[in-house]
Amino acid sequence: MKIEEYLASLPRSIISGEEVQLPNKAFKELFQFAKLDKEDTLYHLGCGDGKGLAIAIEEFGVRKCVGIDNDQKKISSARKLFEEKKITNVTLRCEDITTSDISDATVVLFWFTDQQVVEKMTERFSTLKEGCRVITIWGPLPGFLPDKVDFPYILNVVPFKKAKDLKEQLLAIFGKDCVDFVTAWEYAERYTKAIGSPEAGNDRFLTIIQSLIIWINAKNLGVACGDEIPQPIKTYISILRTFFNIDVEYLLSHS
Repeated sequence: MKIEEYLASLPRSIISGEEVQLPNKAFKELFQFAKLDKEDTLYHLGCGDGKGLAIAIEEFGVRKCVGIDNDQKKISSARKLFEEKKITNVTLRCEDITTSDISDATVVLFWFTDQQVVEKMTERFSTLKEGCRVITIWGPLPGFLPDKVDFPYILNVVPFKKAKDLKEQLLAIFGKDCVDFVTAWEYAERYTKAIGSPEAGNDRFLTIIQSLIIWINAKNLGVACGDEIPQPIKTYISILRTFFNIDVEYLLSHS
């Protein structure tokens, strides 16, 4: 089956990120990366159980936190957490992030994979106050160059800098003139380690898939190193096809 068919067979909430909670270490790394401080108003879009907001308040001393999620159970869980911790400078909203008011944000944490949501929110982010930092994970805001990268964490600052094309954007993220297999694997591993929990047992499988996606995208955009397909890429393509019945080779452009 094609990789899209495999992904479609998984629960939608997992693919969209709705049911994926970042570990505490990732929140701390993200907030350090964004230089979160006491002057900030942080918006966490898709705040889940609120643990990220609690870390922002308790360890980074932010002035105000706003958590938005469209799941009332998660909002209730977050509200209970803050009541237990006696935290008051937080606002929780059960709303659709695409229509919710985020105009006073100075920092936004946004981790969604639904392309329609990403495009709609990118347009909204571009109208926020100058200097607002938007943090994403793995994927940059479409059409814009990042201001800061510590992969898989990516930061864009309003006003956004327009990228000439996907190639320029990709090279800005990886910071290299071309992407080889070692680079693809290193960055895929960074992503897996950043969002994974210590108990996760499928890290290597996820790293293989992510490294293939990185390298194939680079190849199709003309920024892979060399003209030949590296042997490790051929090997992993074969492993996925033979042992998991997952096809990714068709993603390679043959033009």
